[in-house]
Amino acid sequence: MTDKAVKAMTADIETLTFDETAFTTPPTLAEAKVAIVTSASLHHPDDDGFAPADTGFRVLAADRRDYVLGHWSPNFDTTGFAADINTVFPIDRLDELVAQGTIGSVADEHLAYAGNQFDLSAVRLDSGPAGARKLKAAGVDVVLLTPV
Repeated sequence: MTDKAVKAMTADIETLTFDETAFTTPPTLAEAKVAIVTSASLHHPDDDGFAPADTGFRVLAADRRDYVLGHWSPNFDTTGFAADINTVFPIDRLDELVAQGTIGSVADEHLAYAGNQFDLSAVRLDSGPAGARKLKAAGVDVVLLTPV
């Protein structure tokens, strides 16, 4: 399926609008704990991979670098990931920012979702809030979103 065809299929999907936007003021970046949330369908080899229409998330341990790209869409080019995981999951860059004092710390766990979804209601109502609660409980202040 071409990009043009995917764009045509999704052009009329309604998006939500909110009367009020929830917002909290995080600590300064130099004090913040940062987590990554990616839609690259990453998982560890010993975890279940993503299946079509899988709206759940996988927990990614920050101290491991054995991430598997589970994105099954034929429209996704895996070349960048194969060359450098940081193109979709910039974990090494976050570690460097900690060493430089730019951010306070890197979370022990990060989250991955499958980004190739057409019905996002389950993510919006279930797995998205569940992931946010998990990160909040872990003391995460800032989330770096890497949409893939």
